[in-house]
This record gives sequence, C-alpha cells and structure tokens, in this order.
Amino acid sequence: MAKAYTQDEFDSLMEKVEKVDIRVKEYLELTGYEKWARLYAPVNRGWTMTSNITESTNAALVSARELTIYDFVEEVRKKFGRWNCSNRKEASQTYTTLGKKYQDMITLNEAMSTRITVVPSTEYLHTANDEGRHYTVCLLERKCSCGRFQVDELPCQHAWAVLKSKFLMPEDYCSDYYKLKSVVMTYEVPVYPLPDRNEWNIPAHISEKVVLPPKWKRPPGIPKKKRDKPSVNCYKKKNQHSCIICGQEGHNKRTCRNAPRRT
Repeated sequence: MAKAYTQDEFDSLMEKVEKVDIRVKEYLELTGYEKWARLYAPVNRGWTMTSNITESTNAALVSARELTIYDFVEEVRKKFGRWNCSNRKEASQTYTTLGKKYQDMITLNEAMSTRITVVPSTEYLHTANDEGRHYTVCLLERKCSCGRFQVDELPCQHAWAVLKSKFLMPEDYCSDYYKLKSVVMTYEVPVYPLPDRNEWNIPAHISEKVVLPPKWKRPPGIPKKKRDKPSVNCYKKKNQHSCIICGQEGHNKRTCRNAPRRT
C-alpha cells in the first residue's frame, strides 16, 4: 500500500488487510495515510520510503562510538569525506544520461513498451493499449493513468511507447534529479579536513569554560550496545475479550468475519 500508484490498487490491498485483521486497518487510518503512503503524500516522495540510510549510517559508526567526543566527530568527518569522494568519482566516470538505478529502470520500461500499441488523440494526448487494457498518456502534463509516470517521474512503459511513436527522447521527460549532472553536483561540495589541534584559534571564553560531568550515577553492569528486539508478546493487549463466534481476540461478534468455532 505504501508504494501503490493508483487508488484502486490501494483500496484493493486495504481490503486484503481488513480481512486478515481489521485492527491493522484502523491503526493505519488513525496514523494517517499521508504519513506512509506516497499516493496520499502532500509532496512527491519519489523512491524514499524507509529510513534505511539512517540505519546504515548508524551501523557504520558502531566502533566509532567507543571514542571520545572529538575523536568520534573526527571519525565521522573522515568517513563522510571518503564516501563523498568515492561517490563523486563514480558519478563522474558514468557515461549514461541518468544514474545507474534510473537508467536500468527506464531500460526495463523500454523493453516492456514493445507489446504496447499507441492511438493518438491530440498532439500530447494518447491512448496506450497494453494487453487489452487502455491507459491514457498526457505528455504535456507528464502523466499516465497507471500512475507511474507522474509518481516515479520517469516514462513508464506506456509513456515510452508514446515517445517512441513520436521519435522523442525519453530522457527529456525524466526528473532532473535523476540525471547525471545533478548526481555529480550532489558531491561537488567537499568535506574539508580540519587543521591540527595546535593551530586552532579558540576564543578565550570557550577555552576557559569548565565542562562538568553529568549529575547522574552510572548504573552497575556493562552498558548495552545493541538494541533489544521486541518480543511478539509485547504487542498483545492485556485483558482482551474474545469473540463469542470464533473465539479469537481483538474483535467482537459485530465485527467478526471468521468462521464459527466448532463446539
């Protein structure tokens, strides 16, 4: 549902969730669709749907956390500098119009467009027939009724078929953020090295400041370094009532969709 392109696709998946457990549907509605589904997002969220970048950075800095504050910050600076230099070098040596990930996807869409026939309505409006289904493509607004053209900001297979019929370049209908020039510009700003400590010009009101330790006592034992994985049982609600029809918890006889239990 988070990656659904159309309302029909979203509603169909939500119905399946409701059949499994209506509490999940109620929880998602209470949370707000705009917070996790790109179909309802007030802005185009593109491809970023998770916090994996944060988790990956945390994993890369596990050993650095054992250092002092200054050494930790310096280790972060050096690591980000190496990443920035490596990504800039890779981007500058790429000879495709788009970044690798987006170039691969647009190539896949091109291959899928070979089975599609195009019927023009106006100069910009076309109908794409894809194995018995009809999709409306508008090149002027860069939209397709399948939803992928406007959400991904890349020509979908239907838009690809239209572009080929008009001898247009698909790269001209891709987001500028996917183009190699934008990728190179992302890593243009260098991570500057710090001078040696002896060369620092520290103001007097900073160097004379005394930093006191925190006012709390360290608990006994070895501090934990790994997060505790939540147990399945911790999500169970206490004092839940069982349905008198099927015997399962989490709902009552009015909302029960299960088969009656055997007596």
